[in-house]
Amino acid sequence: MPDPSPEPHSDPGATSSPSRSKTNPATQEIDVLIRARYPIIYVSTWEEERVEQSLRQIANARKKHLYTWTITQGLIKVGSEPRPGKNASNNTMDPLVALDQVIQHVEPSIYLFKDFHRFTCDERCNLTVIRKLRDVAYQIRDSYKSIIITSPLVKIAPELSKDITLVEFGLPDTRDFGKLLDRIVDEVKDNPKVKIDLNPVAREQLLQAARGLTLKEAENVFAKTLVTDNQLTADDIDIVFSEKRQIIKKDGLLEYCDTVEDISMVAGLDNLKTWLNKRSVAFTDKAKQFGLMPPRGVLLLGVQGCGKSLCAKAAASLWHVPLLRFDLGRMFSSLVGSSEENVRRAIQVAESVSPAILWIDEIDKAFAGATSSSGSDGGTSSRVFGSLLTWLSEKKSSVFVIATANDISQLPPELLRKGRLDEIFFVDLPDHSERKEIFAIHLRKRSRDPAKFDLSRLSDLTAGFNGAEIEEAIISAMFDEFSGGISMDTKLLENSVRETVPLSKTMSEELSRLREWSQGRARPASKTAAIDEQSLMRRKIEL
Repeated sequence: MPDPSPEPHSDPGATSSPSRSKTNPATQEIDVLIRARYPIIYVSTWEEERVEQSLRQIANARKKHLYTWTITQGLIKVGSEPRPGKNASNNTMDPLVALDQVIQHVEPSIYLFKDFHRFTCDERCNLTVIRKLRDVAYQIRDSYKSIIITSPLVKIAPELSKDITLVEFGLPDTRDFGKLLDRIVDEVKDNPKVKIDLNPVAREQLLQAARGLTLKEAENVFAKTLVTDNQLTADDIDIVFSEKRQIIKKDGLLEYCDTVEDISMVAGLDNLKTWLNKRSVAFTDKAKQFGLMPPRGVLLLGVQGCGKSLCAKAAASLWHVPLLRFDLGRMFSSLVGSSEENVRRAIQVAESVSPAILWIDEIDKAFAGATSSSGSDGGTSSRVFGSLLTWLSEKKSSVFVIATANDISQLPPELLRKGRLDEIFFVDLPDHSERKEIFAIHLRKRSRDPAKFDLSRLSDLTAGFNGAEIEEAIISAMFDEFSGGISMDTKLLENSVRETVPLSKTMSEELSRLREWSQGRARPASKTAAIDEQSLMRRKIEL
């Protein structure tokens, strides 16, 4: 039985991790496990440098030696220069020899084995290493020695599951990025060619944008901003996002959407825009200190072509966070179990670059067959949907979900309950004033002066039109203008409008059913109540 006495060489009054108030929770947990003499600790992280730095602090506080092992250099005592000749003679690059050295050492020590996961996975070639690890775990449990394994991937053979303790070493927080930023600013502040313009608000925006990166990635991207434009300001947030775009591209399961749209390009929908504006500071440290949790997400339900997808893009611009498109069709694989694993991987990637917006477009079509999944696809859709629902209920990360849907009848009721999403907004057809605004937005977007058009007249003619149909009418008129060599005016737009049959006319029954369902079940996205403007489309007869 292990000796429960305090570790030798440690501070007599030390009862907690070194500098507890200054260390992150993972470092504190590792320190506690080392003091409790857990023999093997598996640290899952991409940042072995941060782990090594933490272990240096722990080793210094406990007056222990620190050794590091890599397959290229073998076992080396930290603080001493690598000596390839000696390493080659001892052959500590061989994991079995290195583990023998751990047993032979008598002084209190911490051993950091980097990228050792290749030898801990359940493969036949690793049988001797796995057995040796179990032997070492038994032999050092009564000593003041601990083995730390670092790896970006968790691969633990079943035989080791009772001997290894797993620790998740989280990504840096804004405090860590703040220290990094201060160091970089201090290094370049005397350079006359470099401009540093970071007021408290701009500084927080930049630090929030860096969340989800490793310290090395953040250091690279801060250096990139200085090299690109010789300055460091809040405008450099887009360069920080470019680093996150690389992370998304490497995985391939999510699509990083470049957002050029802002909230001013969304006509009407005042209730929704107000709701989004109030939560624009939800991911800041100030909101966290106030006691606010990050918002979970919204479901945008409504008529096709009325701006639901545009709202997702505008929200990303408003909040200055990346927009990640979650294509559920890409998740499904022919291999059993692969679809669920793809969903879990996609969620992990989204959380790794948080704060971010995860956009699930047309979720009703993706899960239309979830209820009958067992008979149609062997239950794959049902399991994928279950994985997503579980994550929505339990997620703690700053990933805001925007799901869009056109047909509520295709959605399982489990998705609609409170706790998974914050709100359900119903996006109806634009009213008269909103249609005027849509015409003005799309005309300005195409370098046309809205003041030269009778927007009120055009709005009257487009009763029952959605935003996409109005945009297409303008594009059609522009083709007439280009091919006919004439200037576009209100009359040309009127002709284009009259040639368009709106979706609300061809699918009037579905629209009525959707509006009826939304009454009392969903919050209207616009301040004005939904109006059945089909009556405005009746033929006008002069008597």
